[in-house]
Amino acid sequence: MLTVEEAIRRLRDDSKVVSDAVSVPVKQGLGLVLAKDIVASIDVPPADNSAMDGYAFCVTDASGKRFQLPVSQRIPAGVAPGTLKKHTAARIFTGAEIPAGADAVALQEQCAENDGNVSLDPTSVCGQHIRRRGQDIAIGTKMLGTGTTLRASELGLLSSQGIRHVEVYKPLKVAIFSTGDELVEPGNSLEPGQIYNSNRAMLIGLVESLGMQPIDLGTVADTPDATRKALLNGTQKADIIISAGGVSVGEEDHVRQVVTELGSVDFWRVAIKPGKPLAFGHISETPFIGLPGNPASVFVTFLVLAKPFLLATQGCVDAMPLTMQAKALFNRAGESREVYLRGLMTNTPEGPSVEIYPNQSSGVLSSVCWGNVLVRQKRGVDIHINDRIDVVIY
Repeated sequence: MLTVEEAIRRLRDDSKVVSDAVSVPVKQGLGLVLAKDIVASIDVPPADNSAMDGYAFCVTDASGKRFQLPVSQRIPAGVAPGTLKKHTAARIFTGAEIPAGADAVALQEQCAENDGNVSLDPTSVCGQHIRRRGQDIAIGTKMLGTGTTLRASELGLLSSQGIRHVEVYKPLKVAIFSTGDELVEPGNSLEPGQIYNSNRAMLIGLVESLGMQPIDLGTVADTPDATRKALLNGTQKADIIISAGGVSVGEEDHVRQVVTELGSVDFWRVAIKPGKPLAFGHISETPFIGLPGNPASVFVTFLVLAKPFLLATQGCVDAMPLTMQAKALFNRAGESREVYLRGLMTNTPEGPSVEIYPNQSSGVLSSVCWGNVLVRQKRGVDIHINDRIDVVIY
């Protein structure tokens, strides 16, 4: 079996960006990945402006007049100011441009205006409460790099440059299907020996959460012909195929064998728990990832192994999951495989702490809904209460 680290490395090494670049409105770019660098064409802010409501003035002038000056102009935001007359102050508002000749802003709460004159804060110093031109973004600097995933903050940053459309990689099409004659779609009645299919909806949601387009191939019967048909259908419709179930060694597990017949399986066992039977290969040029069938195993292996591969293939430069450390609130003996425990991380006076769900069975999907992190327990390493442990945030 490959270690988790080896499997991730082989998946990342095999990933290559397959999407074409398309232009989309910035306001529709959430979750998409930049296809080219963005270089600032203007300074932000474009001119020095006031960070507060108050009075703009020259400190040297004011100190010579004991900080008692007449008010010569009023400058609201959005209005270009005139040059400040010598030995005067300007009433100014947050975001308004600083007039030439002023080098400080005094807060209105610390000033007193009466009959056209203002008593300024005598403790004022040059530069106070002024946002300098280009302090956010200077013209010519690289704002965002190729491979950046656009969040709401990036959409705002792009808009601050007046950018209306942006070049992004076209979202990957990911074909998904689940296998199992025992699976019944929600809305139908269950017969003896049957269970509802939770993997199909979960995989669709996981793919969509990455900003990609799921292609739902449905539930596939446990036969080689049905499996072959689904896989070939996936190669025609999608950039990547992901299945749930059918990659182990049982007599009814046909996926791995059919993938081998149609293409190649590069590896199919990983020293991870839950989720040891995981296959990766290709059908023609289409990558294939075969996840195990138990729902918690599907969730864990998707996040730990499939997600980095999908993001790298989408062109994302930051494809690895966010990991941090927390204090363990439990004891657990190490195992021969790397274990990913469903855990709940909370803030405590001592910092982030994590407990684990009592039942870590690979079929207990409720453990994922209860928790918010995966606790990574390295091979053969015991965990004791108060140990600092790695957690993967989901």
